[in-house]
Amino acid sequence: MAKQSSEWNFSCLFPCLNSSVNDNDIHGGSGAVYRGKLCDGRAVAVKRAKKENYETRLSSQFRNEINVLAEIEHLNLVKLIGYLDEGDELILVVEHVSNGDLRQHLDCVFGNVLDMSTRLDIAIDVSHALNYLHLYAGNPIIHRDVKASNILLTENLRAKVSDFGFSRVGPDSGKTHVVTEVKGTAGYLDPEYLKTYKLSTKSDVYAFGIVLIELVTGRRPIEYDRLPDERITLRWAYGKFQKGRLEELVDPKLEVSECNLFVCEQMLQLAFQCCAPIRQDRPTMKKASEFLWMVRKDSQDLAQRCAPKVPGT
Repeated sequence: MAKQSSEWNFSCLFPCLNSSVNDNDIHGGSGAVYRGKLCDGRAVAVKRAKKENYETRLSSQFRNEINVLAEIEHLNLVKLIGYLDEGDELILVVEHVSNGDLRQHLDCVFGNVLDMSTRLDIAIDVSHALNYLHLYAGNPIIHRDVKASNILLTENLRAKVSDFGFSRVGPDSGKTHVVTEVKGTAGYLDPEYLKTYKLSTKSDVYAFGIVLIELVTGRRPIEYDRLPDERITLRWAYGKFQKGRLEELVDPKLEVSECNLFVCEQMLQLAFQCCAPIRQDRPTMKKASEFLWMVRKDSQDLAQRCAPKVPGT
């Protein structure tokens, strides 16, 4: 369902920015992101372009993000609250998702370990978000920067895909791709897009496959401090999987149980399909989402069968 965004004036946002500059700075980069609260009490994240970095490229990314977020609304997508495009100020206001990002949780930054069931739920949430973008958002929208650090988690560990600065409208009906410059993050980039500049929804599918591997292994897509044959996580995981060494692929922080191994195996099978070198060999996000739903159902059935029997029942 598309939504209407609201354009604000600077006076609406100045108190929020003024109270957020010090302790509530979330992170920097090309634009600062602050945690703030609106007059009506809503917690928000305020993304503001840094004046010294305010250039055509950055301005284009901000406006692109506004245009995309204004057209979409889904439980698993970060919600646009409003924006400001006034003078030399360019500010984006979105809902504040308070529990960090997926990469932080996989790295145990907050001291918690995501269990396998939660990781599967997160994968399903992300698949729903991408399926919505590809099929139900009016025109197909390609995110183009799907990665663990762009998957935010709520207090209940529901996933919300964020950061639409690189997103673009997909190909017209009857076409499979658009030709455009390469944008994205190393380790998640579709190799076919990288070589040919042909971007499609299957480029998001590839990146989703990498996220699935992260969810299973806990590793980042590229880890330069490892041995040469382990630095590219996709290549390392595929080699282990082909040799049947599944237990070596499970995040060491997880219990190696029958149920966990089942979920890991199914998620990796899907991941390698998503990461097929040729985009035609990759599933759609709709098929990926349906597959993960079945994995969750089957894993719940398996968990019930494996649960200790209570005497007298």
